[in-house]
Amino acid sequence: MAEPQAESEPLLGGARGGGGDWPAGLTTYRSIQVGPGAAARWDLCIDQAVVFIEDAIQYRSINHRVDASSMWLYRRYYSNVCQRTLSFTIFLILFLAFIETPSSLTSTADVRYRTAPWEPPCGLTESVEVLCLLVFAADLSVKGYLFGWAHFQKNLWLLGYLVVLVVSLVDWTVSLSLMCHEPLRIRRLLRPFFLLQNSSMMKKTLKCIRWSLPEMASVGLLLAIHLCLFTMFGMLLFAGGKQDDGQDRERLTYFQNLPESLTSLLVLLTTANNPDVMIPAYSKNRAYAIFFIVFTVIGSLFLMNLLTAIIYSQFRGYLMKSLQTSLFRRRLGTRAAFEVLSSMVGEGGAFPQAVGVKPQNLLQVLQKVQLDSSHKQAMMEKVRSYGSVLLSAEEFQKLFNELDRSVVKEHPPRPEYQSPFLQSAQFLFGHYYFDYLGNLIALANLVSICVFLVLDADVLPAERDDFILGVSSELSTCQGQGTRAFPCLLPVGLLGSSHPEAGDAGPAVAVGHDPHAEHAHRVPLPAYHPQHEADGRGGQYRPGPGAEHACVWRDPGGGLLRICHHWDQLV
Repeated sequence: MAEPQAESEPLLGGARGGGGDWPAGLTTYRSIQVGPGAAARWDLCIDQAVVFIEDAIQYRSINHRVDASSMWLYRRYYSNVCQRTLSFTIFLILFLAFIETPSSLTSTADVRYRTAPWEPPCGLTESVEVLCLLVFAADLSVKGYLFGWAHFQKNLWLLGYLVVLVVSLVDWTVSLSLMCHEPLRIRRLLRPFFLLQNSSMMKKTLKCIRWSLPEMASVGLLLAIHLCLFTMFGMLLFAGGKQDDGQDRERLTYFQNLPESLTSLLVLLTTANNPDVMIPAYSKNRAYAIFFIVFTVIGSLFLMNLLTAIIYSQFRGYLMKSLQTSLFRRRLGTRAAFEVLSSMVGEGGAFPQAVGVKPQNLLQVLQKVQLDSSHKQAMMEKVRSYGSVLLSAEEFQKLFNELDRSVVKEHPPRPEYQSPFLQSAQFLFGHYYFDYLGNLIALANLVSICVFLVLDADVLPAERDDFILGVSSELSTCQGQGTRAFPCLLPVGLLGSSHPEAGDAGPAVAVGHDPHAEHAHRVPLPAYHPQHEADGRGGQYRPGPGAEHACVWRDPGGGLLRICHHWDQLV
């Protein structure tokens, strides 16, 4: 709690002659009146305030250079383009493990059908790797310049970054000098460090694990003693006696010697619902179940839960401390921006003795800050509500509470119609019951597809007829105008005529309501298909090889197309 208490001290102690921890270059705030031009001084203050506010938004430290050139480089480094490029470089260098020899990038994982993997020539992956290492070297150089040598020496992650880069470059040079035939590549073991170093969440996780190790080690020692003690008891109980029948031999498989017994009990302790270890002994004597019950109760229900509670407690405590640090960084960044902007108030002469921030200056800063549009708009509207009144430090801090509020997106308002018919239609089709109807139709469509798939489960995919399946899956999406006149029959005709394969499907059969086919529509049928051939039941047909399995015929009285499968069921 030492860091949050430091906020009550004067934040500009280092800038005003004190010894506070303040960014290098910030001492020019009160001496900013002396310079080559007022415009340059104004732009410098605006840029400093923008950088500090962005640091507060992203919970970054403000202990970095704040001169004009450094701030330009700082904003470019933390821009979306640079950060995405760095993330892609990390992904690329980690992806090389799938391509480099020995590679596992094959079409199948079955060793019986796996072909020889592609082996890249020497120098291909090394060229990609050296480009990634150069990007990492540039990243390290920029960080070292922006944060200073003093901070670089204290940061273990940056020092480790430097060591990993040097070792990787040396190992890469050795690899090329040996024409890619070196027995060991050390740099492959160090590649995950680039991901850890660039992820703040991974750093926090590792730090929390490091803090949890002492208490976890104590419980781990209890687990080890528990395992060793019950291993000796198990060997004394189950390893003695005659070993003639197969049941005893199976029992000795798990308690034959010390390593086997220890491994068996470790599997029983860490694996849920594993009866293989206890069933052979239980089959010999039911009283042996007491041993396994006591072992499971002490190990799984007590010691393992104690270990879980310790891990949860440590992570919860570290999470609270991490949140405190993040909030402290946000308040420190916003206070630094307030001090910068308040130093600009007396330049115009309107408020020579006032302390605060002009809303106009803050609006100019917010326009340059990289922030999502919704939060930026809310903050700018709140700043405009102050008019020309100076913002105090407390009001300035409360303004950034808008960043913690979530944005709720609302549905756009419905259009208003004057026609009673349109109003009724809007009420009917806009009701949530209509959504339930659509979901019901989609569910029925899915069920019908599953039914047809089950019925054709014994048919080979090459011989399967998916005509009915395609019609059933497309009925709910048909929007043709002909459905108004013939709502029962025309969807099938429209779907058949508009199907992508209808042009090459073969002959067409007329579908209508009267014998003269005045309102007939034509449905294309695949030529010579076994399930789409007719058997001459009084209609137009083409004899095919599968006449005993399927038929297509038209009723002379009604002009209705009928499709029958081999079980003579009307569809």
